[in-house]
Amino acid sequence: MNKLLATLLLLASVNATGQQTDTNRTAFARDNMNAVLWQQRAAEYRALSYQAYNIARLRLDEALRRKSGKPRCVVTDIDETVLDNSPFQGYELHNAVGYAAADWKKWTDKAVADTLPGALSFLKYAASRKVEVFYITNRSRAELESTMKNLRHYGFPNADAAHVLVKDSTSGKAARRSYVAERYNIVLLCGDNLNDLADVFYLKDQASRNAAADSLRNEFGKRFIVLPNPMYGDWEAPIYEYKKQLTEQEKAERRMEMIKGF
Repeated sequence: MNKLLATLLLLASVNATGQQTDTNRTAFARDNMNAVLWQQRAAEYRALSYQAYNIARLRLDEALRRKSGKPRCVVTDIDETVLDNSPFQGYELHNAVGYAAADWKKWTDKAVADTLPGALSFLKYAASRKVEVFYITNRSRAELESTMKNLRHYGFPNADAAHVLVKDSTSGKAARRSYVAERYNIVLLCGDNLNDLADVFYLKDQASRNAAADSLRNEFGKRFIVLPNPMYGDWEAPIYEYKKQLTEQEKAERRMEMIKGF
């Protein structure tokens, strides 16, 4: 009887399409609900985004007052730095599913992601000062056309294949930054993920990432412009010790273990 009851309960937690139902959402999707709501609804999120790009404009003006032996450029990430993908996270919540590459591709194919507050006006300002913009993104080559379409829809500058550098053999961005730096003076780097800014954060454990952030404290708000993103990012991987085969339930348990209390 106990085995039968357990089997029935397990079957009840899965709907006809094989996706987990509301009874099992707490293992993954609902953990992200407040983060997605905050990004979509909080005026504080908008304020932080405006603040980041207001500081970026000030720092750009300072850089332009200094001589440069190379043409100047700004390097920026795309997702959660200039384009808002929170509707994709909302899709995951509504459907009680974790990340799937096929779902992400369906979203990016639509080319309808909105702009982050302040991002478009800042990058247009940079272009007006003859500063080129390079977009270093970990979107795939298969997403290049839809990504450029999305950027062009809003009039982002330099939204072409020469300036949108997608992921190649690695998600690390150091090689692509170096490629840009060969010909340009990178005066600012913008991103929601510290790996967007410097390779010292890439594939490091939590203690090392924290130590690197401390050592680079004077660069934040100066050469590094960080955008808020509580929904996802490379900060998560150290929590799971870079183990890719964990179930959503195991990830949820690990997240709870990592939260401090008193």
